[in-house]
Amino acid sequence: MSDAWLVVGLGNPGPEYERTRHNVGQMVLDELASRTRGSFKRHRSGARVAEVRLGVLPGGVPGPRVVLAAPTSYMNVSGGPVAGLAKYFDVPVDRLVVLHDELDIPFGAVRLKRGGGEGGHNGLRSISKSLGDKDYARVRVGVGRPPGRQDPADFVLKEFSGTEKKDLPFLLMDAADAVEKLVAEGLEAAQQKFHAPAS
Repeated sequence: MSDAWLVVGLGNPGPEYERTRHNVGQMVLDELASRTRGSFKRHRSGARVAEVRLGVLPGGVPGPRVVLAAPTSYMNVSGGPVAGLAKYFDVPVDRLVVLHDELDIPFGAVRLKRGGGEGGHNGLRSISKSLGDKDYARVRVGVGRPPGRQDPADFVLKEFSGTEKKDLPFLLMDAADAVEKLVAEGLEAAQQKFHAPAS
């Protein structure tokens, strides 16, 4: 069994989706890659992959070995690439972290959990089905609910509003920090930091 973590950022392929709310998981992945100077390469599993060391542990020791992965498939069939990567890199489900957009969390907030339901998220549903297991960690990046009667499916495929775009870099940094905290110190430590009410 490998000691690596697998951190997957969900999204859809193609430039038309690149900056949409549904692709915020891959935006966080890009933030993590830029912090570690990691560069993505195509992998046979159907993903872009960068192997990095994430963060720094006490005493200046380099952080855990992490495989950053962005499936190149559409969101609703992410499970095949994720299961393939977990098998290839020999990563157990308890060291899999999935970054994804979350309608039920206000824009700007980050929440973490392990296991549970998929909340209608097709990417998570595909991953759970392909793995045959739901017990992986999720870093849920809040994109908020659509205004008025707008269909949530349309809302997540649109770009962030002008106001949101100003704050988006801070959201991406917070979500990347949450991943670093999770892989270095565990889920509970990350939850305590990111679920605490702002003082």
